[in-house]
Amino acid sequence: MAQPQFTVSVAARPLPEQSQPDAGQYAFAYTVTIVNSGEVTGQLIARHWIITDANGHTEEVRGLAVVGHQPLLRPGEQFEYTSWTRLGTPNGTMRGTFFCMTEDAWPFEAPIAEFGLTLASSLH
Repeated sequence: MAQPQFTVSVAARPLPEQSQPDAGQYAFAYTVTIVNSGEVTGQLIARHWIITDANGHTEEVRGLAVVGHQPLLRPGEQFEYTSWTRLGTPNGTMRGTFFCMTEDAWPFEAPIAEFGLTLASSLH
């Protein structure tokens, strides 16, 4: 049987205009690119994010779809979206999993490798 596979890459950037350092709130945007690098059509159904700040505080976010979409991707197709999150520290990390399904209802997962959320000024 042909294997389903989605490859996920993420680019993150700080959102200083949405951040309130005095209140301990730091906002970050992240753009996710999902590519169907497998041999069969698949659909993204749900997401699970694990967001960790510099103090080790972890928040888990689960839900159906991404930005209101459950994209159906044929082999070679891709879907890109941008979302955002807020941390209590100027840096942290995110990682997660997309839960997906083939056209003939076989479930599979697409891991999202850990990526950094860093406010540039916090590195000095």
